[in-house]
Amino acid sequence: MTILLDERNKVVVQGITGHQGQFHTGAMLEFGTNVVAGVTPGKAGQTVHGVEVFESMKDAARDTGADTSILFVPARFVKSATREAIDSGMQLIVIISEHVPVHDSIEIIQMAKAHGIRIVGPNCPGIGSPGKAKLGIMPNHIFKEGKVGLVSRSGTLTYEVVNALTESGIGQSTCVGIGGDPIVGTSFIDVLDLFQNDPDTSAIVLIGEIGGTAEEEAADFIMENVTKPVCTYVAGLTAPPGKRMGHAGAIISRGRGTAESKVRALKEAGVKVAAVPHEIPNLVWEVLNDA
Repeated sequence: MTILLDERNKVVVQGITGHQGQFHTGAMLEFGTNVVAGVTPGKAGQTVHGVEVFESMKDAARDTGADTSILFVPARFVKSATREAIDSGMQLIVIISEHVPVHDSIEIIQMAKAHGIRIVGPNCPGIGSPGKAKLGIMPNHIFKEGKVGLVSRSGTLTYEVVNALTESGIGQSTCVGIGGDPIVGTSFIDVLDLFQNDPDTSAIVLIGEIGGTAEEEAADFIMENVTKPVCTYVAGLTAPPGKRMGHAGAIISRGRGTAESKVRALKEAGVKVAAVPHEIPNLVWEVLNDA
């Protein structure tokens, strides 16, 4: 099994005719993703990599039975595009777009929750289920099908760690980039819970970074609810005190959100912590052999 995404999802690409939409639609199709439609207002009737472009999400959903969408639209259009996806009956929405205003993120995430819809992102690399489907911008060649689930706040570290796992012979069940903004639709805890209940995920890798309290909250959840082995890497141990780093979510306040506090909490929860990203495959082999 996988979580969130497999070959059965019927995907609409919102913003398919833009440069990023076109490029990543091609890559998703090569990966095996079931892309059934694209949407760009004013471009109905065109095709992108053989995928028909519709005027609206309503038209695309009606004609294709789509249940999933991915957004490659400018930040200022994300709220309206997401609302259209929700109103069209999408059950999973992945928002790749960055620089989405916080108040827009809050509004669309609350709207999705009210309708029981899953949002991943914004400002995320997406989801990859090796051998099944991919939604997002992660490189195709880094994946290998297997039984290790991965969840990460950092796009770049997602690529690095997934590639390191693959090169070490460790395959993945699903890899989820949740995004580094302060407000995101899917949390570490959400994905940990899904992996815990996925019979085909044997171990979990969690990639964190400084700022916020998501990793500390994940540590509490792991201690109480996760029986599968978890390995982690937290970026930012060498970050200068008081310096703003990277993502909008990388804000440290009142002693919480530092890499040190996150590592401490995760170790207390029984998680194996890597000092550098390339140590993760060895830790994963250790926990798999001990299981």
